[in-house]
Formats: sequence, structure tokens, C-alpha cells
Amino acid sequence: MPQESLENAARVRVVIAEDSVLLREGLTRLLTDRGHEVVAGVGDAEALVKTVGELAGEGALPDVVVADVRMPPTHTDEGVRAAVRLRRDHPELGVLVLSQYVEEQYATELLAGNTRGVGYLLKDRVADVREFTDAVLRVARGGTALDPEVVAQLLGRSRKQDVLAGLTPREREVLGLMAEGRTNSAIARQLVVSDGAVEKHVSNIFQKLGLSPSDGDHRRVLAVLTYLRS
Repeated sequence: MPQESLENAARVRVVIAEDSVLLREGLTRLLTDRGHEVVAGVGDAEALVKTVGELAGEGALPDVVVADVRMPPTHTDEGVRAAVRLRRDHPELGVLVLSQYVEEQYATELLAGNTRGVGYLLKDRVADVREFTDAVLRVARGGTALDPEVVAQLLGRSRKQDVLAGLTPREREVLGLMAEGRTNSAIARQLVVSDGAVEKHVSNIFQKLGLSPSDGDHRRVLAVLTYLRS
């Protein structure tokens, strides 16, 4: 689905986990104003896991959870731990975590094993309402939404620098946008080039990385992220 049409798509059901009442209420208002349903809002990781479990038991599993990485009681990694557990217990559940800073360990842990329906954004990204709501929708549908700064660090720390070195600067740029979860059309708009030019870059990237191209954007992003994590 083209990125510009996401905001007009069918509503999604969301659980928000954020210990700041102001931010939690702000996210709730932001999403409900755009026609989505916030089925629950909680302030700690234990309540998040319990709430999602209860909803699942009622046959009402939400489409996506939006959770802060750091939550009570220690404000270290409770949120991301809960997110990892929820992805294990409910593979069909989308999980979007928010963080104040790029924390590679948490991003890697969240992406381990399965990148379907997963996102990691910096909280600053919430200030861009359109970008945030698009990310929520993309993750709810099984797509990927990674903050550009997270992607940049993953690319920079890849252990396959010899292969990445074979990519042109433009191909690396396209790879980074692919890893964020963007479609070919969205990449073309971002780089101000034609769709055909992006398709050619994507084909070259897959060939140089030894990856098989796929018709599906999710499969493509999954392949790229699998490469970045390997």
C-alpha cells in the first residue's frame, strides 16, 4: 500500500504501554482522532503482558502494541522485554517500541528471529504525526518500521562490510530506506527519482548481497534485515 494512503486505511486496535500519563494520553488522543481504537492504556510492562493476555483469551487480540522501551520499576529494559515476550507468545501481534535514544542491543533483541510486524522508533519521531501514525499502521499490518538512526547504526556495525563495500553510495541509501520499511514508490519520492530507477537499484542490491528478490515488500525487508543481523 502506498505510504500516502496509509492514513486513510481501515482503523486498527492498539494497546499503549507508557508510564508517562501525559504521553500515554497524548498518543491515545493522536490515534483516536485518526479513527483508530485504543483498547487499553497501561503504565508498566507487567500490566502490558497481562492486558494483552486477557484480550487474547477473549478472542480480542489487538493489532499492535505501542510500548516504551524503559518502564517501571527499574526503567531499564522492562518494556522491550515485554515486547519480546509478546512477540513470542503472539506472533501475529504487531509491536512498535519507542525509545529516547538508539539502543542497538534492544533493537537487535526485538528483531531477532522474526521481523514481521515490528517497529523501533525514537520518541522524537512521534512529533511527526503523519510519520508516527503511518508506522503504527505499517506494523499493525505485518510490516516493518525502523527509525532511520537505528538503520544507520545497523548498517554501520554490519559484520559484512566487505559486501556492503560493493554497494554504490546510492544503493546504500536505498538499502537504508528499504530497511526502514519503505516501499519502492516511497523511496522514489524521498530520493526524487523514478520508480524504475529504484527498482534497478533494488535489483542490484539483491544481486550484490546474494539475496533473492521478492514481489512482496515485507519479504524484501525481511531479507535485508536478516542480512543486517547476520
